[in-house]
Amino acid sequence: MGPADTGPSESEWARALDALARAERPLLICHVNPDGDALGSMLAVALGLSRLGRPCQASFPGPFTLPPLFDGMPGRELLTPAPEVDPTPDLVVTFDAGNAERLGELAARFFPVADDVVVLDHHASNTFFGTVHLVDAGAAATAVLADELLRRLGVPLDAEIAECLYVGVATDTGSFKYKATTPAVHGLAARLLDTGIQPDVISRRLFDTRPFGALGLFGAALERARLDPTAPGGLVWTYATQDDLARHGQTYDALESLIDIVRTAGEADVACVLKELDTGEWAVSMRSKGDVDVARVAVALGGGGHRYAAGFTGTGTAESVFAQVRAQL
Repeated sequence: MGPADTGPSESEWARALDALARAERPLLICHVNPDGDALGSMLAVALGLSRLGRPCQASFPGPFTLPPLFDGMPGRELLTPAPEVDPTPDLVVTFDAGNAERLGELAARFFPVADDVVVLDHHASNTFFGTVHLVDAGAAATAVLADELLRRLGVPLDAEIAECLYVGVATDTGSFKYKATTPAVHGLAARLLDTGIQPDVISRRLFDTRPFGALGLFGAALERARLDPTAPGGLVWTYATQDDLARHGQTYDALESLIDIVRTAGEADVACVLKELDTGEWAVSMRSKGDVDVARVAVALGGGGHRYAAGFTGTGTAESVFAQVRAQL
């Protein structure tokens, strides 16, 4: 097992391949409220295993719903609701989770049963909670590790697998805008496009389509945005409540891209958005343009992530949760 910042060693790759070769009942799981990288990476590997004649199940904890932007995603038919998953998998493969807590009840149910837990992830805050770790904090997305795993398994790249991987890479690089977009990332994207997938259609679905009601929702949140120029690098923040969602007829997933608008404030290096959950807690998303390591803030508050994108779950009023962020900065 090598450090997260150096990527998996050859021996770790060999251990992962051996675990997959021995497994008869593999289970793939990703984190709660899966984003494009978590879902895309998991479904790409699920499709790859099916191409090899290796049946598997794929699932995630919490409500078994996906936002409309993932409608039509290849491999969705391979998803199984958590309560219906085979209770005795001999192998668990996790995707895009930096710690076991992000996997909810599935970790407690299946980790003790499985012979091995293979972790695919790219979070610098990964806690190395499995038995085999394919972790690379330098990777732009977990999809990069999924692509390498499929290559080592000898799975031919087809359009369905490519679309899943493209969704993962495109979402975690902000449509190839973030600093993690290296020449290697563009090289991977080129290979994926060579399969015939349609980047314009995929990108429009992921980034440029939302219900009309979401415009009002965003307007309400942006109206209450505040700028703190005294914070290191400058800080812009806002919040959205369950009442906001109800008033504009939207579901929680409509807030996923709010941070992308807030972070455009030119006076701030750090952007922070608080999204109220139906439990009354706050899902806190943070972004940095480079000067501030928001992962350190998130880890200090019980969460995790990357230098440029991180988050945690907070309790209390929006103002008190934000005050914790400001104090850490």
